[in-house]
Order: sequence, then structure tokens, then C-alpha cells
Amino acid sequence: MARFALSAIGRDRPGIVAGVSGALLEHGANIEDSRMAILGGHFTIMLIVSTPPDADVSALTRDLDAARGRLGLGALTLEEVADEHGLTRPEASHIVTVYGADHPGIVHAVAAAIADIGVNVIDLATHLVEEEGEQPLYVMMMEVDLPQDVAPDRLDAELREVAERERLDVSVRAVEAEAL
Repeated sequence: MARFALSAIGRDRPGIVAGVSGALLEHGANIEDSRMAILGGHFTIMLIVSTPPDADVSALTRDLDAARGRLGLGALTLEEVADEHGLTRPEASHIVTVYGADHPGIVHAVAAAIADIGVNVIDLATHLVEEEGEQPLYVMMMEVDLPQDVAPDRLDAELREVAERERLDVSVRAVEAEAL
């Protein structure tokens, strides 16, 4: 069995998930892990798929490219994935929430600060909230995996520095076992 990472993006419309998953199914591919969302009017897909040992990857690639064309997707890639990490996903230990007036550099400032102390981002979502007559509000939520050698107080202190410098409100809270 081979594993592949598939990513696709295109203007949102009905039928994208059906079209891509149908092309995969025709080749016996199984969707093992996925993330799909509408971002700014575009539909994005990220999948990890496995194929049977006898799958014709060239034919799968051709069929996915045909689906890309039919669906009007701007891009679709299929890349074999080394199985060095298996299917394990790190568990989130903390949730970081960020609010502030929208400006360039918010994601980078937060991500760089936590990367510098060895914290891994598990999931990240952002959203711009616009109300008439108001400056847009930038909202970001991150699930992170805090290594055992990094104290939660250190994460909080690093993010407080970012919050002050970038004029943001930042909160950090531990993920409770019941919430998982």
C-alpha cells in the first residue's frame, strides 16, 4: 500500500468533494485523513490517501487531472508520502486564541515565537471579521503541542511579548481531556 498527499484548490462550487473522491474511489484509494474548507471563496482540500498495492498511479494521476479540469480547480497535486511518521497525529495540549486589529504579520509573529521554543502547531484557523464602519478584526485559533521540556508559563510569556508588540489580545489554555 502506498500513501499520497493530495491537495487541491479552486473557486467554490457544488460537486468538488464528490468529483475528487469519485476519482480516488475508481482506483480503490482510501481517504485516511482530510481537511477541507472554504477560504475566501475558494474550496481547499488536503487529503492523505492510501492506494492498493496494484494501483496504477499514472492512471490515478490522469483521472485526478481530468477531474481538476471538469471541476474548474486551479491546482491539484498528488505526491507520494514517506511513511516515516505513520498515521499518528500529535495531540494538542494547548489552545492559543488571538484577536486584534487586522494587519500583516500576525500569523508570522505568533508562529515564529512559538517555533523558537519548540512548540508544534497542530491546527490553525484564521478569520477576518468585518463590520461596517469598523476596522476589521483578525481572529486566529491554534491547537499546539507543547513539548514536555517547555513550561506552559514560558509559552504564555512568549505570547504576551508578541501580543504587546503586535497590539493583540492573546490567550493560552490547556486542552482538557474531556474536550478531546
